[in-house]
Amino acid sequence: MGATPDTLRALKLQLAALERPAAFDASQIFSFGLPMVDDPLGGGLDRAALHEVFARAPADAAAAAGFALGLALRAAGEGRIVWIRQDFADLEAGRLDALGLAEFGLDPGRLVLVRAKDGTDVLKAGAEAARCTALGAVLIEPWGAPKVLDLNASRRLSLIAVASRVTTLMVRVAAAPMPSAAASRWAVAALASRPLEANAPGFPAFAISLLRHRAGVPPRQWRVEWDRDETRFKDGTFRNRALAGAWQPVAAPLPGRLAALPAGGPVEEALPLRRAG
Repeated sequence: MGATPDTLRALKLQLAALERPAAFDASQIFSFGLPMVDDPLGGGLDRAALHEVFARAPADAAAAAGFALGLALRAAGEGRIVWIRQDFADLEAGRLDALGLAEFGLDPGRLVLVRAKDGTDVLKAGAEAARCTALGAVLIEPWGAPKVLDLNASRRLSLIAVASRVTTLMVRVAAAPMPSAAASRWAVAALASRPLEANAPGFPAFAISLLRHRAGVPPRQWRVEWDRDETRFKDGTFRNRALAGAWQPVAAPLPGRLAALPAGGPVEEALPLRRAG
């Protein structure tokens, strides 16, 4: 649905009809399911909080969204998930695909998808969804750095998440970290997946970095995989040991033409974002 006034009213009605699953986990935190990440975090991340997930580069948009979806699935349990995306994200990174979501471990029937035209509408719909106590998690995905997404906006979202106890995840692409009220901030880049038996496609793999934690946990880096069958993250460090401490995404080359990027210069400056048409 698009985030027009009519569809925002429809979203309110749809959310009002939901009930929180009886088996909802009422604990204060949710875990990654991976001790090497959970232990330094004190067991996991705050459930009733706002968390930020940044793509290392625009090319890592899918990786950032996948990592955030993994967190949402860990936090939501059997609850429903609302995902609010800006239209421009569809143009730049592609639309969400029901089969792809199912392969990732999310039943598309549990997802309420809202498409919004700009950052203002994304935040309005995101705040409305985060207020719904029946939800398991909310994903908010604006594109770039809309002016409305400032410290005050993040404070409002954080307070809403605390009151509703709904885990709220802000996915940021083509944006630089700014002061915010988020409980944690992450940066994500794509890694090459490890082939499974018979050269079957491997689990989605991510290079993740904890940039900031409200409780004072120092910055850390990990390489993880997402196991859709067990709905948890797994250790991915067995594969790129030579790159320990480096932040260089490892990925298999793809066919096709790519624009040249400046050595050491910001990607955003080399590829200015513009809406076509």
